[in-house]
Amino acid sequence: MTLVLLLILLIYVITIAQLIAGFDRVKKFEASAKTPSTFFSIVVPFRNESANLPLLLDSIRNLNYPIELFEIILIDDFSEDDSVRQIYNWRMENGSFQTTLLENIRLSNSPKKDAISRAVPIVQQQWLVTTDADCLVPKDWLLTLDQYIQEQEVAMIVGGVVYDGKKSFLHHFQQLDLMSLQGATIGSFGLGLGFMCNGANLCYTKSLFQELHGFAGNNKIASGDDVFLLQKAMRKCPEKVHFLKSKEIVVHTKPESNWAKLIEQRVRWASKTSSYHSVFGKDLAVIVFAGNFAIVLASCLFSLNLVSWMTIVFLFALKFITDYILLYKTNRFLRRKRMRFLLLSSLLYPFFCVIVAVLSWFGKYEWKGRHF
Repeated sequence: MTLVLLLILLIYVITIAQLIAGFDRVKKFEASAKTPSTFFSIVVPFRNESANLPLLLDSIRNLNYPIELFEIILIDDFSEDDSVRQIYNWRMENGSFQTTLLENIRLSNSPKKDAISRAVPIVQQQWLVTTDADCLVPKDWLLTLDQYIQEQEVAMIVGGVVYDGKKSFLHHFQQLDLMSLQGATIGSFGLGLGFMCNGANLCYTKSLFQELHGFAGNNKIASGDDVFLLQKAMRKCPEKVHFLKSKEIVVHTKPESNWAKLIEQRVRWASKTSSYHSVFGKDLAVIVFAGNFAIVLASCLFSLNLVSWMTIVFLFALKFITDYILLYKTNRFLRRKRMRFLLLSSLLYPFFCVIVAVLSWFGKYEWKGRHF
């Protein structure tokens, strides 16, 4: 049994080592001083985001980008609070911005995909960039995207996302979890096998969306407006899908407020994995689960005196060191802040990962007050 556990961990370590190598292959982008020329449509689906929308809109107002070169399209997914009123108030105070408010039209089992599809036909020009209502965008967000578009032949751009959390263990745990996902995202692009992104910071052309027939083929799954579209694009034109490794476009979002909501969110994220088009994405999910399950299983065997404590320590150390390298590189790029509760989080994470995976197999979760 010890040899089996060791073999699983070795496969895990080799896989993460490949992602680390891929991470280094994605070069940082330094924006030049070109005159802005790209028109962007900022697309924001929302539901019950009254507390967050004014903050997002204020961050958009403060963008370092010509006001005539972007529009804001907000799609209300039948909010039950005063989100719409907040938008009306902001629009009255900021009339110089091109702002459009739409009501979602439900056509599928995925409200968010329906909302984005609702916006695409009215996008004025080619480029649209999606974010979420609970996000804050950096001031050079559009400027850096524009500079990259002018220099590269690209049709889809993936950007980084971090949490703005408090000093609690829960928020630091989520930050580390998100860092691992971001590290895997960047590393996979470095390997030429990009399969994951975050809709809070995703940019693509209207023509690409139409060529891919939007979300057709996966709109029975409530989430995944980002990853499924990315994986379609990677199959059609991988050379035109890039990760933009620039601190200037990293979007900030909010962590979940309690453990129940966190597990619910991660179950939603994990539940679509079996529907991935990316073979690499599926394989990676299995290997990551197996690596974490090996630690959980070893802990159970230790409690039954079937493996020694030295085995537990060795297996955990092997995984911890490998994970740390990827987390360190990702954190240094995205945040440049100290990683807190790293050891405690690493001890807890295998159990968290296994629980989320098992719950995701049942295929049920709650999102924005709806059950899917």
